[in-house]
Amino acid sequence: MTPRLAAILGALTADAATLGLHWLYDAERLKALQQQRPLAFRAPDPANYQGVMGFFAHADKRVGDLSFYGESCRLMLVHLAKTGGKFERQVFQQEWLAAFGPGGHWVGYADRPTRLTVVRLLGYAKPEDYPAITGADDDQLPALECVPAIVASQRAGYARSRDELIGTVQQALAVTHDHPQARDAANVAAIALDEVLGGTPLPQALARAAQAAGELLQPLLTEALALPVLDAPAAAARFGMPCHLHQGLPLLFHIAHRASGFRQAVEANILAGGDSCGRSLMLGALTAAHDAVRMQKEPSPALGIPLTWLSQLTRIAEVVNQAERITAA
Repeated sequence: MTPRLAAILGALTADAATLGLHWLYDAERLKALQQQRPLAFRAPDPANYQGVMGFFAHADKRVGDLSFYGESCRLMLVHLAKTGGKFERQVFQQEWLAAFGPGGHWVGYADRPTRLTVVRLLGYAKPEDYPAITGADDDQLPALECVPAIVASQRAGYARSRDELIGTVQQALAVTHDHPQARDAANVAAIALDEVLGGTPLPQALARAAQAAGELLQPLLTEALALPVLDAPAAAARFGMPCHLHQGLPLLFHIAHRASGFRQAVEANILAGGDSCGRSLMLGALTAAHDAVRMQKEPSPALGIPLTWLSQLTRIAEVVNQAERITAA
């Protein structure tokens, strides 16, 4: 599996693996569940949330399904597969509304930026009228949904600058988000993944991306990378379990930096609790891509996306076909 293909499949597999315990905020409950059996690919069960802090949002979902985070990421994948890797903003806005708007195919929980973006897009009579910015003033983790597919879609040897890549990410981000911290975090995430896909070891890629962050995120990311050993629950207690980017991005940086590979990163992220699906897309993309780079040099059964996990992803054949189309060149 190429690193670019791994980035996309890693993002979506991590989201699906995390869905069953998304928004469970009780560390002790998560530890108890882990002692019973592995946390990944649990069926959503309201009993796991009873008597503790949490929000059970996915009653209609089954094992292997994506959260609304993962679905938005998949929509970008579908869009880029249709356009040959070129982001076409108004076309994507139309496709996005067809998914999340009234009568759309998405059935399930929708977060605040998703709901507000739907309202704004519905205010225009036709797609040609959609403005460049239709996103919400929101600083939460959905801002990172567009990053994995956009960065991974850049063809090998494609002559483009980092600024051009960031420009595309920012154009896509503006569809759903209009907040300075969302713009900053999307830049950081894009740089980190672009570095990994370029062959930079993950620790150095994260450090370089952190240096590009703004004044709020940079010290938090630097602190997260300085934590000496993987301890996701402790890092969650330090930075926060909820959805805001100044909480979730440092936590996923810590996990990505200290985990031995994709599988351990996903499991640690679920154990960290809170908005685990929100962190999972970028965490999965970064660690799966890094594993794929490492396996090109020294194959190891301990690295990469477990096939037993990948096989559980809903509509796996369709997802793989689309991912291969945008990463084959």
